[in-house]
Amino acid sequence: MRSLRFACAGAVLFGLDAMAMPGMAHAAPACEPDKLAEKYPSLVGKTIKVGADPETAPFVVRDGTDFSKVVGSDVELADAVLDCAGIKHEMFLGAWSGLLPATAGGQVDIFWDTLYYTPERGKQLDYVLYMQAGTGALTQAGNPKKIMSITDSCGTTYAVGLGTVEEVAMHKQDDACKAAGKPGVAIMTYPDTASGSRLVQTGRADIMLSDLAMIDSLAANNPAVYQRAYKILTGFTVGAAVKKGNSDLLKAIYDGMQIMQANGTQKKIFIKYHLDPDLQVPTSIKAD
Repeated sequence: MRSLRFACAGAVLFGLDAMAMPGMAHAAPACEPDKLAEKYPSLVGKTIKVGADPETAPFVVRDGTDFSKVVGSDVELADAVLDCAGIKHEMFLGAWSGLLPATAGGQVDIFWDTLYYTPERGKQLDYVLYMQAGTGALTQAGNPKKIMSITDSCGTTYAVGLGTVEEVAMHKQDDACKAAGKPGVAIMTYPDTASGSRLVQTGRADIMLSDLAMIDSLAANNPAVYQRAYKILTGFTVGAAVKKGNSDLLKAIYDGMQIMQANGTQKKIFIKYHLDPDLQVPTSIKAD
């Protein structure tokens, strides 16, 4: 969630198979939910809490036919991975900005909701990375101020998620505008997607920056209200994260994501929710 290219290096990979000898068949990984006690013994008998914000479509959003349930690409991916390992789990819903400290503090077991990796977040949580991301700029339909790129931001008002990399990036852009002798960027923060989009809808903010897929989903579902002003391909990576030291859960997610990529489940989920399949990256563990 970024105007800057970001390279995620030094990923630590667990559970990789040895390199196959020439001519040897390489068996595809498979789900083994009956081997939970053998593979991830510390998770036996536990119900894992998966933290997510139900205002982050298309990743997590309340089901229109049953408001007590959530659907979305991250919901389906988490279900597939945890079911694959035989892990009981339930959703823990809250504001996106509060889920990281809740996970670091142990109130939530997995933060699985379009969570970007940053070195600062990596000090608090361990990640399983599985996709890359872009940033979308949401504006009112018709783009009344004709904002076509981040270089057009001087003298405008931007809404950014509280504690996100967009917030950091826009403070840097504000400094760049002022250094060039131009008006700065007025920066507003929002706690969740619904709050941010309302700032644009009411004209309090010219642009809302957020994950590209969420911005495109908002614009596609509300074409008379919103449109995407521009996008930035950031190079950031996205994953599910757990409290440091929770090695069994981290490895279970990693193993499951390898299977979901090998059998095409992740790609099918992405297509279902209108995510570009090319955003998928080989899964890896990032434990700083």
